[in-house]
Amino acid sequence: MTSLKLGIAGLGHVGCGLVDLVQKQESLRLPGKVEIAGVTARNRNRNRPVSTDQYEWFDDATRLAEDDSINVFVELIGGSDGPAKVAVETALKSGKAVITANKALIAMHGQELAELARENGVDLLFEASVAGGVPVVRVLRDSLAGVEVKRVTGILNGTCNFLASEMLASRRPYDVVLAEAQRLGYAEADPTLDVSGMDAAHKAAILAAIAFSADLDFSKVAVRGVDGVELLDLDLADRLGLRIKLIAEGKITKDDEVVCRVEPLAMPTGHPLARVNGSLNMVRVEGEPLGAVTLTGPGAGPGPTASAVMGDVAKLFNPIARPAFGRAEHHGIRKFVFADTDERSAFFLRVRLADRAGALAELTEALAESGVSVDKLLQDSADENGAAPVAIVTHTCSRREMNDASERVRELESSVGQPQIMAIEDSTD
Repeated sequence: MTSLKLGIAGLGHVGCGLVDLVQKQESLRLPGKVEIAGVTARNRNRNRPVSTDQYEWFDDATRLAEDDSINVFVELIGGSDGPAKVAVETALKSGKAVITANKALIAMHGQELAELARENGVDLLFEASVAGGVPVVRVLRDSLAGVEVKRVTGILNGTCNFLASEMLASRRPYDVVLAEAQRLGYAEADPTLDVSGMDAAHKAAILAAIAFSADLDFSKVAVRGVDGVELLDLDLADRLGLRIKLIAEGKITKDDEVVCRVEPLAMPTGHPLARVNGSLNMVRVEGEPLGAVTLTGPGAGPGPTASAVMGDVAKLFNPIARPAFGRAEHHGIRKFVFADTDERSAFFLRVRLADRAGALAELTEALAESGVSVDKLLQDSADENGAAPVAIVTHTCSRREMNDASERVRELESSVGQPQIMAIEDSTD
């Protein structure tokens, strides 16, 4: 195929970025010519940084998806259901290859869409749905096909990484730094999807399904965001030689099942992920016989995401209708499961204790009753409310023991507010 005719649904920042790349494709290394045969968006008359007047306008994404003038449907609408899902299904049924940057759609419906693509002998590509300009989907599915992947970890949300690193660097509280992130364009006007961890969870589920030949089941993904992390937590962790990061993880259990979760972790400052600051993304893949490989780069923004979409476009000059998640029919199918609470690690615990005699002893006793012992302890002076912050690094224990300990700590009369608990990641280099 020497020419690809795109139908682009969605003309936001990424859609306009893609249009811009098509208009200046002479400077790109594409194996053929790319044309835009049609476009659609919610508002035809909106001011945009690129001109789309020369392209046929469609009032309905589904109508564009089935139109004979296109052979590639590019979905940049967003949302896990509604117009995006209907249009993608329509395009696949019409024998059109589909490219999407929609991580929610792939995380929630990727399995059924992949099957629909297989039935119709077309490609479903979604490199831009995870980590923007970092080509991790392609690397996992294609380049590392000869690796038995054991674990995938990463920083998959630039907003959360900016918040954590900038709060600590500037010693400013969460609300102030979040407002700055919104001004800089790192966070949306409504940042809930990012700070809740849900955005990273969508991406983590996609990577886990590819890495482990697993049926993607987003309902089994455990999610906790950074919206409960305070400057106090970051500061105390730093003084204990730790950095707090929102980490996405997928791994194989001893029963050959898949655990996938997103949560803030405390990491030794020497850990590769601890050294990633600002809005960058990083993904670390561990497996045999490779060992570990790390990919880093900008994870969001119109430029990196549009370039990832264009990378998928380039692949379609030689379409082979590969399995969307890289899983061949002869592969065993793993299942997503909830994490086992018998998993063991050290933990970072932050509490506020009433400034009175015996409060610290009560805390350590409550931990001991749950089988949790103290490795390191740091206590600050009482704040203006008469509560003294205490940070503890525990010895290795199970998540079940730590969860039990946290309940005991919450019930202490001397405990003020909610304790903060995070697993500590191994200091693997």
